[in-house]
Amino acid sequence: MISILRSFIVVAAAVLFVGSARADYFRTVVIDPGHGGHDKGGQWGLVYEKHLALDTAARLEGELKKRGYRTVMTRRSDYFISLPERVRITEKYRNAIFVSVHYNYTWKRDVSGLETFYTSAKSRALASYVQSGMLRKVRAVNRGAKFARYYVIRNNSCPAILVECGFVSNPAERARMKSAWWRQALAEGIADGIDRFRKG
Repeated sequence: MISILRSFIVVAAAVLFVGSARADYFRTVVIDPGHGGHDKGGQWGLVYEKHLALDTAARLEGELKKRGYRTVMTRRSDYFISLPERVRITEKYRNAIFVSVHYNYTWKRDVSGLETFYTSAKSRALASYVQSGMLRKVRAVNRGAKFARYYVIRNNSCPAILVECGFVSNPAERARMKSAWWRQALAEGIADGIDRFRKG
């Protein structure tokens, strides 16, 4: 009787473990290119954040599809989409994560670097992996993985991050982000971070 009871406990524990592992598993990545349409985001001359974000997001989608992920884009061309709508799109998918792609801006032209934001504890590891993934691909100032309360990450129930891929306002960084190799390298770095998060 005792041996039967022990076997039952072992099986029950295994079921609970598998259930928790499946709860943490994801195969869908919702990619959110920041801004769009009349909302240009950060800009310098004719360099608009909305265009850079869309191109980088499209490259990220290509990288993730090659690695077997299902991807969802909140926008695929230059049109405006509200913040609540971006969250609503994400909430339609179970077992998903959310990655919002942006480029930065400040009036201080000497400020540069990459940073990744998270709100919830479950998103912190994802932010850290993505931040380190990008820095393995490009040489840039590491501004870190940081807590913030941006709407699109604060209101998502799944792991959600917002990535800042450099400063449009910084002359040297702006020159790099105008080149396809920079945007491709960052897309690959973000994808690497997502891979590490899922395996972790």
